[in-house]
Amino acid sequence: MLTNAANRLVILQRAVQTPNLLPASQKLAVLRLRWSFKAENRSLATVAVSADQSAATSRTSSLPSISNIEAAWKEMSPQEQEAIFHHLEGLQKKDWTQLSLDEKKASYWVSFGPHGPREPLHAPGSGIKLLLGITGCVSAAIALFVLIRSASPDLPRTMTKEWQEAATERAIEQKMDPFTGASAQGEKAKTFVQSK
Repeated sequence: MLTNAANRLVILQRAVQTPNLLPASQKLAVLRLRWSFKAENRSLATVAVSADQSAATSRTSSLPSISNIEAAWKEMSPQEQEAIFHHLEGLQKKDWTQLSLDEKKASYWVSFGPHGPREPLHAPGSGIKLLLGITGCVSAAIALFVLIRSASPDLPRTMTKEWQEAATERAIEQKMDPFTGASAQGEKAKTFVQSK
């Protein structure tokens, strides 16, 4: 007898929590079920409902405030984050016109906020660090280049303009590469002069 009453009580509680989600045939069955309770079942129902309500209020009272969830999310333990997520998930199943603005904001932030896998790869201010690092590396490379060039010896004698002109004259005398070289006729003639 008690299990049958307990089953009826569970069905009745679900119907009371979500009356608009039931089809018409089940609403009629719930109305019949309500009237079929005897006095002792009604007292059992009030005790069970009050126990359920106290458990629900203790669950919701243990949840942190969702009014400023953006600031408090990182300091929460994973268990608190999961509890808030499930609480907001339950709220989202209701009609959105009945939710408060804080509940709507918290639902959106928990679903799409910059935390977990959506956390930005680069923290704010990392662009300046990157720019300073690149500038430092380029400056160090330029300084190393200037240091090496200043410590290097003078150009070899074969890189002077006079030497290269003399090499061109010698190539003409020896008729080196008559098609495209120094002894070629016209615009095709190439000289050995590279230095200015």
